[in-house]
Amino acid sequence: MFTCDEDSGLIWFNPASFESSDQYYLVGVIIGLAIYNSTILDIRLPLACYKKLLGVSVGMSDLAQFRPIFANSLRQLVEYKGNDVEDVFGLDFVAHYEAFGEIQSHPLVPDGENKPVTRRTRREYVERYIDFILNTSIKDQFVEFKRGFDEVCDGATIKLFRPEEIELVVRGSAESLQLDELRAVTVYDGFRPDEQIINDFWSIFMSADPAMQRRILFFITGSDRVPATGMSNMVFKITCIGSDCERYPQAHTCFNQLCLYRYRSRQKLYDKLITAVMESEGYGLK
Repeated sequence: MFTCDEDSGLIWFNPASFESSDQYYLVGVIIGLAIYNSTILDIRLPLACYKKLLGVSVGMSDLAQFRPIFANSLRQLVEYKGNDVEDVFGLDFVAHYEAFGEIQSHPLVPDGENKPVTRRTRREYVERYIDFILNTSIKDQFVEFKRGFDEVCDGATIKLFRPEEIELVVRGSAESLQLDELRAVTVYDGFRPDEQIINDFWSIFMSADPAMQRRILFFITGSDRVPATGMSNMVFKITCIGSDCERYPQAHTCFNQLCLYRYRSRQKLYDKLITAVMESEGYGLK
């Protein structure tokens, strides 16, 4: 359904997808529901997606966000000072993309295979290529995606948002984790807030490096990002599920719930928690 750029880590609609239109509609509904229910989704769509949902035009800067290397190559073409563009770049008005391991070609203009890119026509080529990637090549997929999104969020209120604000609501913020705020709103089931194992857990969490903190948060909540309203507005629960044993902690990401056993020492809690965090694997969009 989506392709992922290795350099940016962001995903974009697959122009060669065999998935039914219903699948894109469903993804749009899910994102709309995430906004409606203030639920963070670890879906790495670029800002261009949210711009298109609001009818905002997209261009080079948007392409550069999720396909930086290709966007840079287009910039080099535009900024090239020589008069021998045709000889140096050897391009014609054809777009190329990968589909199931094979390179597919699509003319950007009628008979584009026979229209070379020259110094005079290079800007037209770049504009058409950008439009192909961001709009025309994924038109059918995006129409269904937007239809699903609008099914939940269509209305005057959503039009008041800027694209950046919608992205923030969907994905959360990448700002540093304020774990003291999270601890203050945590609910305990079977534990007392002042128990040693609880103090040990927060000590481990807060003393971890930023990357590990985000992995722990992802293990528990399904996202490594902060809600748009801050961590103090999160629902976070730690539950006791038994006495000391050799089993690993569990997490219910739908409820932001961490389930711990009463491990007998801080070291054992650390070993079990970090192993569970490092060995677990979440789910996402393919």
